[in-house]
Amino acid sequence: MVDRLGDDFDFRVLTQDRDLGEITPYDNVDLEDWMTVGKARVRYLAPEAFTLANIARVVREVKPDAIYLNSFFDPVFTQKVLWARLFRQFPQTPVILAPRGEFSEGALGLKSTKKKIYLWVVRLIGLYRNITWQASSDLEVQDIRKAFLGNQAARIQVALNLAPAAPTADAASHHRAPGEPLRVCFISRISPKKNLDYALRVLRSVTAPVVFTVYGPRSEPEYWQACEALIAELPSHVQVVWGGELNPVDVNAHLVGHDLFFFPTRGENYGHVIYEALAAGLPVLLSDQTPWNDVQARGVGWSLPLANPAAFAETIELVALWSGGKRDQVCAAARDHARQVAKDDAVLEDNRRLFMEAIREA
Repeated sequence: MVDRLGDDFDFRVLTQDRDLGEITPYDNVDLEDWMTVGKARVRYLAPEAFTLANIARVVREVKPDAIYLNSFFDPVFTQKVLWARLFRQFPQTPVILAPRGEFSEGALGLKSTKKKIYLWVVRLIGLYRNITWQASSDLEVQDIRKAFLGNQAARIQVALNLAPAAPTADAASHHRAPGEPLRVCFISRISPKKNLDYALRVLRSVTAPVVFTVYGPRSEPEYWQACEALIAELPSHVQVVWGGELNPVDVNAHLVGHDLFFFPTRGENYGHVIYEALAAGLPVLLSDQTPWNDVQARGVGWSLPLANPAAFAETIELVALWSGGKRDQVCAAARDHARQVAKDDAVLEDNRRLFMEAIREA
């Protein structure tokens, strides 16, 4: 968003001084002033400094035309900002909130009791009243209205997430030698919503030799331990490798060394990593809980119901049988589809309108 709209809007990003789950801060940030990062100005705060008072102080200093919140349930970057607004620290500043698929059936099913109680409380007190919601599809519009019973979600704008600019050149794919295992990868936060445990259960039924590489932060130790237990039960011809966390600039270089991207997520309002996999030339094997439900029609992947794990296993078997020529054909189609997505001017205009109409409404 910053890269694609940074020439039209002055983006200021308020964030913490470390990555998710890390106790060590970055060693190259200034905690006293705004820093230029790409087309944005970024202010880093230590976790203990991310208080309602400091949030309010920064908002009053910047005097933004709008505040953009990324996530509905986030207790720091969303809830604290909205509590400060409720306490009338900046009551007139328009707020745009992108729930990022958090109201999908699969996502709400995780810790459902806790989420139901929270939704009931915030509806009662009006914490999310009078904001503009960003939905990525008409389906997400319905999810938002259902969660807020319609009356507290009057302003919803549909604006698909912006993809990065299309790659100017194709990274070279690393062909799988005859007889080598199928190279499958998963890249995401390792959490129940992303459904790595489901992927591991699917692999129990796959008879073709597979090397399954998992990339991402293990920020939920109990969930990772459950996944490790499933890994221990896999047949000997299925090998699982944890590839560690990836710097965003290195994602493409790692993706091109695989044959298939496997992502049976419980719910995504977009799924940037899906775009990145296609841009790297990988076919994608997805759940039907993402907006990428046209990948099979375009010949670049599959979007399957989670209720049918056998279909996922059969698809992996199918890809394992592909010839080198078939893989090259799908690789080219995937990269072409990513280019078309990246240059969609209508999506760019929808995102520009999202901000302008929120400001006008206020």
